[in-house]
Amino acid sequence: MRWIASLIALSVASLLVGFVWLPSVHADFTARGLWDAICRAAGVPTAWSDGGQAKSGPRTTEVVFTPEMARAGSADSIGRGGTAATQQCSMCHGARGVSAANAPNLAGQYAEVIIKQLMDYRRGDRQSAAMRALSVDLTDANIRDLAAYYASLPRPRNTPVTNMATVPPLVKVGDPMRNIAPCASCHGGIEQRLGTPWLEGMPKDYLVEQLAAFASGERRNDSHAQMRNMARALTKKEIDEVATFYARAAAE
Repeated sequence: MRWIASLIALSVASLLVGFVWLPSVHADFTARGLWDAICRAAGVPTAWSDGGQAKSGPRTTEVVFTPEMARAGSADSIGRGGTAATQQCSMCHGARGVSAANAPNLAGQYAEVIIKQLMDYRRGDRQSAAMRALSVDLTDANIRDLAAYYASLPRPRNTPVTNMATVPPLVKVGDPMRNIAPCASCHGGIEQRLGTPWLEGMPKDYLVEQLAAFASGERRNDSHAQMRNMARALTKKEIDEVATFYARAAAE
């Protein structure tokens, strides 16, 4: 009988952890009943059909990546994008896409990444008063031209990695015990997934700021909360280490 009692106790404890404690520790979760808790723990939507509108919580992004978004732009598209970038973007992002103002470097960034972020800014799914004002009147064609231009520029060069021991473990292997995937599995180095940005050479302060925003839920334009789930498990020290690695000094 003792093993039956132990099994019941273990089952009850598992239910409490899975349906009460784990959902409650996520900052973006608001418990509205047992059904919401069960769905959150099981990873399924609380409503299978919502008529195209989310019924609760702020939206994240409506951008769906397609292979066409990642294709190289034509010479005409790059030219139009270069003209627009000079007029509207160079003050923060640099004359050739390399920033001196802690804004993200856009030179050599994947086209689909720039397309997504500009569309999110335009809709208000990513918050920035300056970027919202600059993007609100952009057409889809304007956005594609800007993305084509910046994707065509040479990337800033980092100091090459010659000793893998200097690479933070989170970049190389992640932390399986905390369900943290390696940064390199999505952001290059091992594999680049459609829609994930190139991070090499980004300003350190910008990377720290964005990881902290994902961790707190302030930034939430990541589809299915991939980055929020990773970042909220990181310590400030780990965020600093990852940002320092990706922002390491440019090669001479």
